Amino acid sequence: MSNPGDRLDYETLRRDRTGQAEAFDAIGNRYDEAFPHKEGQVAAAAWLIGSLPAGSRVLDLGCGTGLPTARQLAEAGFDVVGVDLSDGMVALARDHVPTGEFHQADIADLRPGGLLDLGRFDGVAAFFSLLMLPRAEIPLALRTVRHLLRPGGLLALSMVEADVDDFSIPFIGRSIRVSGYLRDELREVVEAAGFEIGDESSYTYAPAVADIQPEVQIFLHCRRTPDGS
Repeated sequence: MSNPGDRLDYETLRRDRTGQAEAFDAIGNRYDEAFPHKEGQVAAAAWLIGSLPAGSRVLDLGCGTGLPTARQLAEAGFDVVGVDLSDGMVALARDHVPTGEFHQADIADLRPGGLLDLGRFDGVAAFFSLLMLPRAEIPLALRTVRHLLRPGGLLALSMVEADVDDFSIPFIGRSIRVSGYLRDELREVVEAAGFEIGDESSYTYAPAVADIQPEVQIFLHCRRTPDGS
């Protein structure tokens, strides 16, 4: 039997988002207060900006409040579309980045034949959004991202380095479930989904709230490989 991560087969996978969106609805602007300095995220978005032509169409996957990434991309003159599971986060993103287009949606909604067809993009930023998924879904999400990208399109991806799967943690006064990989396994998963990794960086980050432990953040600069490769 094939692994569900080998194809876009959400139909055979039971998705559970219980409490995830509600947690971020409740957190709201406190998210940006908890993560005030996002050097790695800003640098990875700057890589997209420097690597894509002016006016490129870019998706901010898991856009949160729109800060800093959607605003950074919009200020660079890109056509920015943002998606987030949380209605509250989408509302904040629309306020913070009025030139952007924002949708409340699940990553699974964006798959081929899914509920929301956003077209194709020159670049995708996925900063800490895939860590909200169980590991079984992460290869599916990455293949969905590949589907959303035009040939040669770029992906700026970040994850927290951790060997966990759908693990419950306290988070800014709420509880969320997160997954992660050690960096070598993360690279394997990303490459298996059809991406070439061009650069990697990591940052040790200490959030500004007591209930989140210091973490190692990994940033990958990726390019969609040609079909058939």
